[in-house]
Amino acid sequence: MFDVSLFLRHNFALVWALVSEKLTSLEIGYVSSVMVTELVGPSLGPHQSPNHVRPSILPGIQKLCLSVDYITDTMVSTISKGLMSLTHLDLRDAPLIEPTITFDLTNSGLQQINQHGKLKHLSLVRSQEFTITYFRRVNDLGMLLMADKCANMESICLGGFCRVTDTGFKTILHSCSSLYKLQVSYGIHLTDLVFHDISATSLSLIHVSLRWCNLLTNRAIKNLVLNTRLRVLDLRDCKHFGDEALRAISSLLELKILLLDGSNISDFGLSYLRGIINSLVSLSVRGCKRLTDKCISALFEGSSKLKLQQLDLSNLPNLSDNGVLALAKCRVPISELRMRQCPLIGDTSVMALASMRVDEDRLHGCSLRLLDLYNCGGITQLSFRWLKKPYFPRLRCLGVTGSASRDIIDALARSRPFLHVACHAEELGSNQWDNLHGLYMHDNDEVDELEQWLLEEEGDYNDEEMMDADDDAELLDHLAL
Repeated sequence: MFDVSLFLRHNFALVWALVSEKLTSLEIGYVSSVMVTELVGPSLGPHQSPNHVRPSILPGIQKLCLSVDYITDTMVSTISKGLMSLTHLDLRDAPLIEPTITFDLTNSGLQQINQHGKLKHLSLVRSQEFTITYFRRVNDLGMLLMADKCANMESICLGGFCRVTDTGFKTILHSCSSLYKLQVSYGIHLTDLVFHDISATSLSLIHVSLRWCNLLTNRAIKNLVLNTRLRVLDLRDCKHFGDEALRAISSLLELKILLLDGSNISDFGLSYLRGIINSLVSLSVRGCKRLTDKCISALFEGSSKLKLQQLDLSNLPNLSDNGVLALAKCRVPISELRMRQCPLIGDTSVMALASMRVDEDRLHGCSLRLLDLYNCGGITQLSFRWLKKPYFPRLRCLGVTGSASRDIIDALARSRPFLHVACHAEELGSNQWDNLHGLYMHDNDEVDELEQWLLEEEGDYNDEEMMDADDDAELLDHLAL
């Protein structure tokens, strides 16, 4: 691990000359596209003519993940030609200004991808982090040219291709018979028609992400679920999905991760998921404004042997303490619970979660490792009493409002040195959806030796603490009634 910015540009490639030829995977958090081109491209040896070109400095690289200023034709072409063993290419840029044609990706650059035919995973994403910008010089022809060389591709992620229409995306779907993962973000022209004849494909999709694709409707999902082995479905920020989409999704018996942020679903619609709720590991309904307390009973009432680990209920204006009390009664074994920006959530919710037992042999609130309560309207100093030991013994990340008393937060930090408290509106675990593979491939996280020791240490409470905990739990039961 080192900071690339410490190196002068003309020295950057020389540094990598010392790297072992056995290096197979390289990830750089930020580097300029010009430096990447100089690093990967073959160079002239000292005192040699142009006919004597040295091979790439990184001959064994199979996986390359880079965040750059601009994804350009020159960089993509150099990588595709210079890295003979490349199987995994992940490029993300975040331009500060609209790029010129010299510093942009065009149809010509896409045509250069996969020169050696070994590429299995491709990700090309233009981020909107600094300004609203897209790959404006790529259209359906570029997708057609790329698809000709990507028939063996297994995973394709495309973000910011604003001029690509259904024709271009369908070309990818129908050309790549081994495709199991498809991610499209900011698909401005992506409509239901892209999945109209999906039955003519291999139907091998397992992971589908469609973010900020606002022309998609329920009809698209009805066709998409013909891929019955779907395990990850990310439909965040597609505002036209509603209850009919949930009815279609309920047929996906192997689904592990479902992200529905900002969709038009209702409490009744969520009841369609009861048939698959026992298999879900992660569920997010952040910003689904129509949901109320009833969504909890709609999801979990009558369910048993739940595997749900992550639940995001943030930005639900009609979710109150009553909903959280219902969640606690269902004994869902959640390890990460997010309830940011819920104005009706208060101290009673914290008390309910603190006293919740997943099973009779576990301690109070034992399953939660992350709890985000940022800007919840009813949180007072009383909640911080319930955030101390012996409650929430596994809690490692806590989000609270910055206006909370600094003295209270400091006291909590002293009593729980392994707890990270965030009070500046930052998202806890903000990259939780960026790497979903490990989550849906492994339902049960292993606990390492350090974690086991921490659990044992925090489990050694004195009798007085545990008696107080039981008394408080009884008080909460009466409150719930």
